[in-house]
Amino acid sequence: MTARSALWEIAVDQYGFFTSKDAADLGIARTTIQQLVYRGGLDRVAHGVYRFREMPVSEYDDYMLAVLWTGAPEACLSHETALALYDVCDINPTRVHLTLPRGRRVRRSGGDGYALHYEDLPPDQVGWLHQIRATKPAPTVAQCIESGVPAYLIRQAVENGRRRGLLLEPEARQLVEQLEGREG
Repeated sequence: MTARSALWEIAVDQYGFFTSKDAADLGIARTTIQQLVYRGGLDRVAHGVYRFREMPVSEYDDYMLAVLWTGAPEACLSHETALALYDVCDINPTRVHLTLPRGRRVRRSGGDGYALHYEDLPPDQVGWLHQIRATKPAPTVAQCIESGVPAYLIRQAVENGRRRGLLLEPEARQLVEQLEGREG
C-alpha cells in the first residue's frame, strides 16, 4: 500500500483531512507528505493538518478541521457549536467552540475563529456527531447554561432535545433546574 493510499484510508473518515501525527503513526515520513503537497495532491490547511484536494467539500469540514487543528486527540466540539449541530434551537455561533482537557494547551497559529474551553470531560459525556468528537446533548446544554447562552435558546434546546429523544426526561428536568438556578 502506498503512503497516499494509507493516508486516504484515514482521510475518508475525516472529511478528507489527516494530521501529521496520523502519518507518523503509519510510519510515513514528513518528506513524503511534503512531496505529496508539492505534487499537488494535498493542501496544507493548518499546522500539521492536510486535506486531499479530490475529497468533496462538506458542510462539516470546518468543524473537523477545528478539532484536528488542536492536535489533541481528546478535543471535541462543544458549547454553542455542538448545540447548533444538534439543531435543537436557533443558536448561530460566531466561533467554533472546542473543549480540551485542562492540562492541554494549544500553541499554534490559525485559531482566530475558535473559542477554546478547558474542562476534563468524563468519557460518557463525549460522543460522535457527524463523525466528529463532540459533547453529548445534555453536557452541551449544561455548558451553554454555564457560559451564559440566552435562556430562551436553552429552553428551546431542552424542549426540542426532549421531543427528538436527544435528552431523557430526567436530564431535561435537571437542565431546566440548572437554568432556573442561573436566573436566580
